[in-house]
Amino acid sequence: MSTAFKNADILLPKNIDMSKWAVVACDQYTSEPEYWADAEKITEGERSALNLILPEVYLEDDDVDERIEKIHENMNEYINAEIFKEYKNAMIYVERIQSDGKLRAGIVGAIDLEQYDYRKGSKSAVRATEATVVERIPPRIKVRRGAPVELPHIMILIDDEGKTVVEPLADKKPDFEKVYDFDLMKKGGHISGYVIDGDSQKGIISALEKLGDINAFNAKYGLNETSPLVYAMGDGNHSLATAKEFYEEQKRNNPDKDMSGAACRYALVEIVNLHSPALEFEAIHRIVTGVDTSKLMSEMTAALELDEVSSEQKITAVENGVEKDMYIHKPTSKLTVGSLQNFLDEYVKENGGKIDYIHGADVVKELSKKENSIGFLLPDMSKSELFPTVIVDGALPRKTFSMGHAEDKRFYVEARKI
Repeated sequence: MSTAFKNADILLPKNIDMSKWAVVACDQYTSEPEYWADAEKITEGERSALNLILPEVYLEDDDVDERIEKIHENMNEYINAEIFKEYKNAMIYVERIQSDGKLRAGIVGAIDLEQYDYRKGSKSAVRATEATVVERIPPRIKVRRGAPVELPHIMILIDDEGKTVVEPLADKKPDFEKVYDFDLMKKGGHISGYVIDGDSQKGIISALEKLGDINAFNAKYGLNETSPLVYAMGDGNHSLATAKEFYEEQKRNNPDKDMSGAACRYALVEIVNLHSPALEFEAIHRIVTGVDTSKLMSEMTAALELDEVSSEQKITAVENGVEKDMYIHKPTSKLTVGSLQNFLDEYVKENGGKIDYIHGADVVKELSKKENSIGFLLPDMSKSELFPTVIVDGALPRKTFSMGHAEDKRFYVEARKI
């Protein structure tokens, strides 16, 4: 059998201040434009990945098309200036020291988009863990369409309890070429990267193939599936969906072309073991702005039969920084987040307003102090529930969980020609 993960021709910048090159994933701090304004000040006048991405805080701005055009110009300028060194057929072993001091290890390589299907109910080897909002894909495709390079913030999880894929690389580090080692901006912690040698790459692929063995897979989860889930999306769900849609678009536009070896068939990602002690699943909270908060709470109370009598599904409403625990007695989903999300989606559709997804209860409390704003705090999800739930029930409601705080999300470091 073949595994969906492989090596890639990886680009890394040379002779550049890496602490100003690397920036956090574009889908972070979407309610905090001041974060991105500060990042711009830090990188001003420098060659930086910030000039090659579109922070999603700007997605709805009037000048978004001009921003995308500028991104493509910057990409071409960087390539023409030969700022990158290319590592052929490479995988990068990454060690990230998070803001909490914990070490998170991973492997950067390419995922095969032919083996990925983000639709709910998919049986592909690579699957989405949360609902994909197809409306969010087109603006991202605009960035990818015409882009000569991609930069990944996609993190994919493997359920490797035996620690056979990533963890053995730690002891081999002294034999690998270290290609970067630096502090990340704005409380991002520290990161170092090493080029994995050919023999170790073979070991990685062999271990991944064993994770994908259908008999072992069914025995592990007590199931009778015909195809295994080996790679579950952790972060960057919509970015991988965008890469997939762009690849499918290229296939449609070139029906007579052999796309089996096309660069756009793959996307650069980092795989991380679900069982890494550095990975902690946290709830993603909600802040709703531009709404009549009294009307929203009145309708939600009626729709979900909210009261203060304990039940399995608990949410905490936050208004003007004040918290109030509420329990759902008429759930519309198996998960608390699903019941809340179903209501909010319908309410905003009919009444206007905007839902933002927030990492960290303290941020929700602060944002809830703004006029016509209300926040909702959600319970954490156990990471042991992830693979079994996705296998049996399909993708979870969008923004169900987060792996750690915003500053610990993947930073853009590596790139690849597409």
